[in-house]
Amino acid sequence: MQINMTIFKQNILPAKKELFVVGGSVRDVLSGREPADYDIVCCSDAEEAARQIAAKTNGSLVKLGKPGQILFRVVSDNNTFDVSPLNGNSIEADLHQRDFTINAMACSVSSGTIIDCTGGLQDLKSKQIRMVSKEAFKQDPLRLLRAYRFGAAFNFKIEPATAKAIMKNAELIVNSAGERVQVEILKLMDASTAHQHLADMAASGLLFVIFPELNPLRGCEQNQHHIYDVFEHTMNSFYHLERLLNNTESLNILTSAHDNLFADKKKLALLKLAVLLHDIGKPSSRTIDEKGNYHFYGHAAVGADMSKKICGRLKMSSRETSFINFIIRYHLRPLSLYTLSLEEKLTPKAITRFFRKCHDYTPYILLHAIADSYGKSHKPDKNFKKFSLGLMNDYFTDFQPLRLEPPLITGNDLIQKLGLKPSPLFSKILNHVEEARLSKEISNENSALKLAKEFMNSHLSIKPDRASI
Repeated sequence: MQINMTIFKQNILPAKKELFVVGGSVRDVLSGREPADYDIVCCSDAEEAARQIAAKTNGSLVKLGKPGQILFRVVSDNNTFDVSPLNGNSIEADLHQRDFTINAMACSVSSGTIIDCTGGLQDLKSKQIRMVSKEAFKQDPLRLLRAYRFGAAFNFKIEPATAKAIMKNAELIVNSAGERVQVEILKLMDASTAHQHLADMAASGLLFVIFPELNPLRGCEQNQHHIYDVFEHTMNSFYHLERLLNNTESLNILTSAHDNLFADKKKLALLKLAVLLHDIGKPSSRTIDEKGNYHFYGHAAVGADMSKKICGRLKMSSRETSFINFIIRYHLRPLSLYTLSLEEKLTPKAITRFFRKCHDYTPYILLHAIADSYGKSHKPDKNFKKFSLGLMNDYFTDFQPLRLEPPLITGNDLIQKLGLKPSPLFSKILNHVEEARLSKEISNENSALKLAKEFMNSHLSIKPDRASI
């Protein structure tokens, strides 16, 4: 079989018999996808081949890896090429060292002929992930996780023998570097069909080796608001979040809100991970009252603290860690606001405080809350979804533009117009006034100064030296 690659037509790759495009590059072309980059094996001088590619593409050449695992990376304006020496005494031997059959095909640069010695073409057609050899997972335990990541990315199933091998070797994943596990986890979360593959990971035990904090969730019963144990609820919440993200039109939010919310794909992947971990604090927080009812007081804070350790184990950045931690720590806030609205006690100021506290995390917390609510039972409260989406629209259309406007008064106004001396109390006064502005209770300088004076008199017992209002 032969295939035509655009990269060949452009005469970028030297037409040498000893040069092969391999792995995911071939898989993607055969699947009708444009490769993100190209993996190349050279049977002779890999460095010289890389230099020739760099010269033709005006790319930069970098030597990577360690002795025995060297590759030469060429980065051009349009493509990245990783050129490696042959692993073994033939291209077939090299392919037999790879992870899965769909990634173990090669294409000769000189002829365009496909070399498929492991059955990758058939597995690609059958839409299945199959290990190249029984030693594949022992050679690199990260492949245990990559099996599910590829399954999610292509919507393929893991064939039975491979699934059995994963279950047998699941504990080996602890030998993989945290940062490598993190990359695969986030790629899995980025897929639109991650839920089913997470469920399969749970069935194989691999999920609980990577996240042992999830294991106590199984069989952890909940209160009357839930029909599932904590782990079942977690997986249901993940499922509903993924449905929301895959069908954004159903959210019925304004275009501006939609575009803002879904512009950052990385945050959506992190949100999925946060949902997976959002209730890990429940088992250690569970108490039982005299009537036999379960309570989980403080579980959000406990779970948030636990998530920091998980993120540290996965070598996540401080920004990624903060995102996950914040979502988990404050994931119950929307429900509290909804309860107030049902009791007719919800005020504009309470909503403003929520928006100010959560800042840019607000829409993600609201999405999380909707999924969390839907994951509790077969009959979720659709009014809560409507309430949460209403808050999301308000955040983007009212609060965000208003937040960008300058404050009505500053610390200098407190000095010049209310006769106050600089003090740490300034921040409390200005915060009170700003909260009123964002709640649309005041809209001009005079009303802001009046409110500042009232706040001082009633809350701080401070008498200004002079007053100009």
